[in-house]
Amino acid sequence: MTFHQPTAQLFIPDGTGVPEALARVTHLGIGAHQDDLEFMAFHGILACYQNEAEWFGGVTCTDGAGSARTGPYARYSDEQMRAIRREEQNLAARIGQYGAMIQLDYPSSAVKSAKETSLRDDLIAVLRATQPHAVYTHNPADKHDTHIGVTVAVIEAIRALPPAQRPQVLYGCEVWRNLDWMPDDTKVVQDVDGRENLAAALSGVFDSQIAGGKRYDLGVIGRQRANATFFESHAVDQSQSIAFAMDLTPLVRDETIDLADFVDTLIEQFRIDVRSKLHARMGR
Repeated sequence: MTFHQPTAQLFIPDGTGVPEALARVTHLGIGAHQDDLEFMAFHGILACYQNEAEWFGGVTCTDGAGSARTGPYARYSDEQMRAIRREEQNLAARIGQYGAMIQLDYPSSAVKSAKETSLRDDLIAVLRATQPHAVYTHNPADKHDTHIGVTVAVIEAIRALPPAQRPQVLYGCEVWRNLDWMPDDTKVVQDVDGRENLAAALSGVFDSQIAGGKRYDLGVIGRQRANATFFESHAVDQSQSIAFAMDLTPLVRDETIDLADFVDTLIEQFRIDVRSKLHARMGR
C-alpha cells in the first residue's frame, strides 16, 4: 500500500501476502502512539489470539518522536526514539500474533491539525483493504489532543466509505481518561480477563516508555482491575479485569450526528445521574 508519509511501514508478522493479510483482519485497532493498541484494544487482540477465523490488525498513526524520556533513554534523540518505538510496536505485533501492523509515521502536529486530511485518507485506504467487523480507537472524551485527532480522523474515514464497507461496531476506548464516569447503561463492558501473561508481555515490550519514566504497564492493568471491582456495588465480581468503551457506532451509521453533541449528551446524563442521587438523599 502507498501512504502519504514515505516512511510509513506495513509489517505482516507471519509473512502472509499483503492483500490476503489485510483482507483477513476482523478486528482493527487504530491508535495514536506505539503502545496505545496494547493498552486500549486488548479486548480485540484477545479475541483474535490463536484464532484462525479472526485476526487483529493494528494501525499506529504517529512516529513516536515526542516521547517523554528519562533514565536509560534520557539522551536518546527524536530519531533514535522513532526507531526504537517502531521496533517495539512490531515486536508487540509478533507477540500478539497480529494479522498486520501499519505504522503511518505522522508527526503529532499533523494528527492534531484540523486542516490536515492525509491521515484521514490513509485510514480510508486501510479500512477499504481490511473491512473489519470491529474498530477500536480512542474515545472522544480523552484528554490527549493527539488521541482526539485520531478519533476524528477515524470517524471521518469511516463516514467516507459506502455503508456496506463500514465496520459493524466502533469502540472509543480508555487511555488518557477512563470511562467510569459514564452511566452504566451506556458503557460497553469488555471482559479482558484471562491471559494475563499475554497482557503483561505486550505491555512489557515498550521498554522505552516503562524504563523511560512511565509505568503504563501497571497503570493499565490496575485500571482494568479497578473497573472490575468497582463496576457493581451490590454483587460479587464477575470478572477480574474489565475495560470500558464508548459505543461510537451511531456516529458512523448516522452522519448527521455531531461528535461534540454526542459526547455532551453522555456528560449530561452523568450530571443528571449525580444530581438525582444527591437530591433523593436530600429529599428534593
